[in-house]
Amino acid sequence: MRIAILDDYQSVALASADWSSLGASEVTPFHGHIADTADLVAALRPFDVVVAMRERTAFTAERLRLLPSLRLLVTTGMANASIDLAAAGSLGVTVCGTSGSAGATCELTWALILALVRHIPAEDRRMRAGGWQETIGLGLRGRTLGVVGLGRQGRAVASIGQAFGMRVVAWSVNMGASSGLDGVVAVTKRELFEGSDVVTVHYKLGPRSVGLVGAAELALMKPTAYLVNTSRGPIVDSDALLTALNAGTIAGAALDVYDDEPLPAGHALRSAPRTVLTPHLGYVTDDGYRVFYGEAVEDIAAFAAGSPVRVLAG
Repeated sequence: MRIAILDDYQSVALASADWSSLGASEVTPFHGHIADTADLVAALRPFDVVVAMRERTAFTAERLRLLPSLRLLVTTGMANASIDLAAAGSLGVTVCGTSGSAGATCELTWALILALVRHIPAEDRRMRAGGWQETIGLGLRGRTLGVVGLGRQGRAVASIGQAFGMRVVAWSVNMGASSGLDGVVAVTKRELFEGSDVVTVHYKLGPRSVGLVGAAELALMKPTAYLVNTSRGPIVDSDALLTALNAGTIAGAALDVYDDEPLPAGHALRSAPRTVLTPHLGYVTDDGYRVFYGEAVEDIAAFAAGSPVRVLAG
C-alpha cells in the first residue's frame, strides 16, 4: 500500500507509531498544509490510503471524486465534520477513525483561561522588553464560570472550575432544569451570558450551532467578562467577536479554533486587542499523537486484512 499522512506539522507522525508493522507499505508524510484542491489532488493521486489529522484537511465530495485510487481514509478521532462520509461511502472509500486523548482539550482550555485573565502573554512580552508588572489580573475564586455545552469536555472544564472555587453554571439547548452534575447550576442562555465572568464554549459543530454565540450573546456579557472557545470556530461569530473586542464591550477572548484553519496571515483576529490565540492545539499532545497514529496503523492493518475496524463509512 501507498500511505499518505497529511498535515504532519511537527514531523512526528513516523516516530509516533510503528509503521514498519505494515510490512512493505510505502509511508509518506506531508509536513505542510495543502489548501488548494488541485494541489491536494495532485499530491494524493498516487496513494490508496490517506491518514488525515483531525479536520485540518477537508475531504469534500468533489475532492473524493478526484481521487480514484483512494480506498481507505483514516481520520484521527471518531468524528470529522470535514469529511463527506456519504460521498465516501458512495465512492467505495472506507473511512475509519481512532480514539483520542480525553483530557487534552480541557487542559488547554484552562491554560487559555488563566493566560487570559492573568494577562500572561502581555506580561511575558513586557518582561522580555525590560519592563515589569503593569496589569491587574482577575481572581477566579468566587467568580462565575459559564459553560456553554455540558458534554464530556464541558463537564471536565466545569469540574476544574469548581476546584478553583468558582460558581459554575451551564446551558445547552437540550439541558433541562438540572445540569446533572453536582454543584453545576443549569441556567438559561441569557442568564449564562449576563452573569458569567468567564464564558467557555464546548459545543459540537453542526448546522444549528453555527453562530450560536453571536452579537446578541456578546452584547449580554459584562464588560469585565471573558470568552474562551476551544470547540470549533464557526460556533462563535468572528465578526461579532471582533466588533466586541474593538469596542471594548467584553474584557477579552481566548481562541484555539477559527472559521478558516490555518488562520490566514492577515486575518483581523491576529491583531485584535485583548486576545490570546493558539493554533488549534486542543488535541496536540504527545500521548494524544501516540493514540492517533498508533490506532491509524491498526486501522490500516485491519483494512488490509479485510476486517476494517472503527468504521465511520464504507
